[in-house]
Amino acid sequence: MKFILLKIKTYFGKLDKILVLMCVGIGAFAIFIQYTLYKNEISDAVTSSQYKTQLVACIIGLVLALIIAAINYKFISKLWYIYGPLALGLTFLLFTPLGLQREGADDIGWIDFGFITFQPSEVLKLAFILSFAYHLSKVEDRMNEPIHFIMLCIHGAVPTLIIRETGDDGSAMVFLFIFICMMFAAGLSWKYMVLIAAAIPPLLYVLWNYLMQPHQQKRFQVLWDTQMQQEEALGIYLQQRLGKIALGSGGLSGRGLSGGEYIYVPEIHNDFIFSYIGMTMGLLGCLAVIVLLAALCLKVLSNASSAKDTLGRLICIGVFALVLFHSVINIGMVLGVAPVIGIPLPFFSAGGTSLMCLFVAFGLVLSVSYHNSTKYRMFYTEKE
Repeated sequence: MKFILLKIKTYFGKLDKILVLMCVGIGAFAIFIQYTLYKNEISDAVTSSQYKTQLVACIIGLVLALIIAAINYKFISKLWYIYGPLALGLTFLLFTPLGLQREGADDIGWIDFGFITFQPSEVLKLAFILSFAYHLSKVEDRMNEPIHFIMLCIHGAVPTLIIRETGDDGSAMVFLFIFICMMFAAGLSWKYMVLIAAAIPPLLYVLWNYLMQPHQQKRFQVLWDTQMQQEEALGIYLQQRLGKIALGSGGLSGRGLSGGEYIYVPEIHNDFIFSYIGMTMGLLGCLAVIVLLAALCLKVLSNASSAKDTLGRLICIGVFALVLFHSVINIGMVLGVAPVIGIPLPFFSAGGTSLMCLFVAFGLVLSVSYHNSTKYRMFYTEKE
């Protein structure tokens, strides 16, 4: 018994408690927001299942994060041949009758198991961060050689293109952003940076004219075309227009969380949860959310800078890129400076799969910090 207690004491003594408290605190705040959203009965689409699912996902995710923290991230990353194919296999199920396209969504993003729906792209993001960090760490000194650079690009292109085939352009952009951030962090040569910069204009031309559908183009055009905004006031611009109205209606301190006259916004519990925060808690509430997410990103960057090896640093960079992109694009969607592409706000948007995977991602960051400066291992002994 004393041995077990000693192990537990040693474990929690070496755990990054600040990061754990930040995740738990933001998660609890987000669950409270979802609960008030349900109690205020803004939309028939908002039921008690949203905040209850968030609560369960938060608890399960926290447990998984604490378990993962105790396992050496090097050991986890070496299991790419297990979690990589598994994540891809789950994603390919989207192209079967199990694939589910929710009402109002452009993509087939969920697997319907009958008793539960599951979003495999969230699992694939984790698998990609881990496997790509492992890949980069293995070719660190040779990554700028043409053959290794091409192989790294293929590694990044596979999940991006598969997710795009499901219609989920938002998640495809997440993969691309993670890929870019991790490549830069690993030491991408300036020659490739110049080459990529030169290739961007023609790639954007091809993307816009030959790959994007008319409704996808409209999501961008409506951001600056005031005439289209009027034409699409009840169409493609409706959600964004109502979101901006709701966001601004809160003023400095908001209308309150205990009831009142609220503005209906489609998907207010999910992609447009930030508009509800602005409506109920005003500018102060919005700034609080931004500060919390920014502090979390900075904490992950801090862990990356103190990582003892390239693998740990790149895992942290991948998680940082994931949270940063989701946060910036989601808030940008509500503010009307980014297209509506179905990117949830970390912790706050409803979705059990995304929340659990988010906690697992932070579990990987915890593992990096936990195994950073000690030879102690709970489940794995590293060979010196």
